[in-house]
Amino acid sequence: MNPMSDYHTKSLQLALDRLASNPFLGAAAIHLSEHAAAIDGELSATVLAEIPAFVESRNPDVLPELVQHGSEHTAEILRLLRGGAVGSFEFVSEHAKRRAEQRFPLEATLHAYRCGHKVFSRWMREAARAAGKSANDDPEQVAAIADFAIEYTDAISTIAAGSYSSHTRLLAEIVGDQRAELLSILLDGCDEADGRVAKILRDGGYLDRRQSFCVALAQSVEPAEMASPARSRRLADSVAKVLQASPWRNLIDVRQNKIAIVVSDTRRLSGWTAPCSSLAKRVKAKLATLGNAVVIGVSNDAPSTSHIPAALREATLALELANVVQRVVQFSEISARRLLLHLAGEELQRVVPAWASEFFKADDQAHGALVATLRAYADADMNALRAAERLRIHPNTIYSRLRKVLALTGLQARSYHALTELLIIADCRFRDNERTHSFQLQP
Repeated sequence: MNPMSDYHTKSLQLALDRLASNPFLGAAAIHLSEHAAAIDGELSATVLAEIPAFVESRNPDVLPELVQHGSEHTAEILRLLRGGAVGSFEFVSEHAKRRAEQRFPLEATLHAYRCGHKVFSRWMREAARAAGKSANDDPEQVAAIADFAIEYTDAISTIAAGSYSSHTRLLAEIVGDQRAELLSILLDGCDEADGRVAKILRDGGYLDRRQSFCVALAQSVEPAEMASPARSRRLADSVAKVLQASPWRNLIDVRQNKIAIVVSDTRRLSGWTAPCSSLAKRVKAKLATLGNAVVIGVSNDAPSTSHIPAALREATLALELANVVQRVVQFSEISARRLLLHLAGEELQRVVPAWASEFFKADDQAHGALVATLRAYADADMNALRAAERLRIHPNTIYSRLRKVLALTGLQARSYHALTELLIIADCRFRDNERTHSFQLQP
């Protein structure tokens, strides 16, 4: 599809029609044709002198393609001056696509067209002068030449900008599809005996046996915001920006309303060198620099791609336990007790003892003193004197509260098993503060 608008097509055709009334046009076209090589050389020299990007580029194809593209414009202008109709300028569109694939800056290409405008305008005036003195002195003919050069430059600039932008978007979509496919293979788990899967992983650089992997999941503290594609993408871009300065390979994309991150790094340089420090700890420290509006779960280190699905489960659990107080949670830092309570939340709801409501009602009336006393008593290894010191109260107050707990629950907190059961039920009540699917007992 021709990206040039009807406006530019009509404007260029009108300028060309106006120029066609010049009686010296045929002779001028012959003059330009005879000096085509000189025009091409001057065009390339002017672009290189005025636009550093072409000189600084290390792509070996940029300069040869610049010369070729300049000669294509010379040929196209000669075709139009000889009576040809305005075409689709496919050669401009293809050149812009090549520049997009090379990641060559669009502004440099458009600047090159402005340089070409100056060169072609001067040569057309020289051709008119060579064709006849009156053609050079006639203001209308001079204006017609200037209009044609301007309209031609506007037309090719419009085509180039449109083709470059659309092809850049297409390339971004292709990269996004490849990233999504690679991420799915790593996180969902696939047998590397599958040749296609092995090739994708090998091309992505993920089959080096000396690598270590880590999975992280991030989302907004308000999970509903992740349903917005724009907000999710902004968060993914923020994560990418934080990790871009790191020496690791980072694979980041939006997946199931979360930002999925697979990080890989060299575990050790050789069999004779010591392994590097924990990748997961380094990733956690880096991600901790994100803003307060993000919560993150980080897995443990995974020694190979086959362990990445398990690392994803670890990151998922860590994310579920992250909150505004502890925004970044690493799986290895989760205590066994906290993890068991989290995993058993639904089942524990079914076995809540009958005394729980009265106990929590009394604890609320005491502003949390009963549960605080049980926790301090456990932290003090069931030593009432040390628990009193921690709470800065008299030991008799400890004993008084323990008797009240006994009256409410029938459990003697000074017994290890009874104290453990009391603390488990107390922990269950407050698990909703950790952003899980736990229950909140009603008093």
